[in-house]
Amino acid sequence: MKKAIVTGGAGFIGSHIVDRLLTDGYDVCVIDDETSECHDKFYFNNKAVYVKKSVQDYSSIENYFNGVDVVFHVAAEARIQPSIENPILTAISNTVGTCSVLQAAHKHEVKRVIYSTTSSAYGNKNEPPYKETMIEDCLTPYSVTKVAGEKLCKVFYRLYGLKTISLRYFNVYGERQPLKGKYAPVVGLFQRQCSKGEPMTIVGDGKQTRDFTHVSDVVEANILAATTNNHKAFGEVFNIGTGINYDIISLAKMIGGPNCNITFIPPRKGESRNTIANFSKANEILGWKPKVQLPNWIKDHNNV
Repeated sequence: MKKAIVTGGAGFIGSHIVDRLLTDGYDVCVIDDETSECHDKFYFNNKAVYVKKSVQDYSSIENYFNGVDVVFHVAAEARIQPSIENPILTAISNTVGTCSVLQAAHKHEVKRVIYSTTSSAYGNKNEPPYKETMIEDCLTPYSVTKVAGEKLCKVFYRLYGLKTISLRYFNVYGERQPLKGKYAPVVGLFQRQCSKGEPMTIVGDGKQTRDFTHVSDVVEANILAATTNNHKAFGEVFNIGTGINYDIISLAKMIGGPNCNITFIPPRKGESRNTIANFSKANEILGWKPKVQLPNWIKDHNNV
């Protein structure tokens, strides 16, 4: 039986990866310190083993990598605005944490590491749709630290032969998405506000656009990255997005109806104006393409 580690495996994306791995017959160990303030709750599968430790602490996690075939590194301080408020925590969690995971994987000869990263690497200087060959335009400590993780993955592949693959996610949504606080991802935030009869809070003018990617498509990308035999994938970065974007006002109307109750709040620092993925590289090398469309999912799940 193959053995996998999922860091951050009690959170939104990580818990879905855990469930899929167990379904696929993996022996799964989750490393998660369960301190993320963005989650209303954490998610546990009784078929997995859970280790309540921080990836920042190399000495406390290193032994768990012995005999592991693949690591899915999802753990992170994962929100833009909190990273502006606490850049030191973000840097330690995302950069030091990623280096700890990579070094532990290297020491114990793990076959592969799949790294969860972010489309916020593209910032505002690039013209959408975004391709992996574009320059980085990091606008926040969060994006800086996640891109640093990508570069560490590339270096560990080139220096040590550790097969790494970095997946840049575009606005992930879906079941178990965080709903807590004013910085919750916008799909879940709007659903929460709408269900409570509160106005949906739109940042800025609401004409900014986002490429929304369902968590099941993200999970599939991780599985394909973990199992590909295409050597062109190793040490590389891949966009994981749909190639379709929606402005935030349109999203609000999808969730709340054409006459929905909305209110506008001031723009925030560090946020991209428009995002949309070119996922041709992931399609060509990993055989990945998105399956879930946002409007269809909202129709079926608009009862939060």
